[in-house]
Amino acid sequence: MSNSALFLVVLLTAIIMVVAALLIAWLLAPKSNNPLKGEPYECGIPTRGTSWMQFKVGYYLFAILYLVFDVETVLLFPWATIMRDLGTQGLACMAFFFVILTLGLAYAWKKGALQWK
Repeated sequence: MSNSALFLVVLLTAIIMVVAALLIAWLLAPKSNNPLKGEPYECGIPTRGTSWMQFKVGYYLFAILYLVFDVETVLLFPWATIMRDLGTQGLACMAFFFVILTLGLAYAWKKGALQWK
């Protein structure tokens, strides 16, 4: 069997398995027409008014900044373990990486994204 034929067999088998699993789940799933089913759930407490509410953008900005600098920290460990093998070019690349992140931090600081108001 050639590689393309084997690929086609695997692809068709995967599609058939997924469709079969979805069909079986749809057929065997319990069905409920209760109108309470579509309401939002808040720890067992019934909601009052509309479920949509605004929240401060500061929470979102703080979370995004945390993720950016958390990823930076995660990328530092593998770099530090093989730093000697990378040589001068690896050091220059990481210096460039740090410059970009420092500029991002300075920009966020200047815009006031780090102040909790």
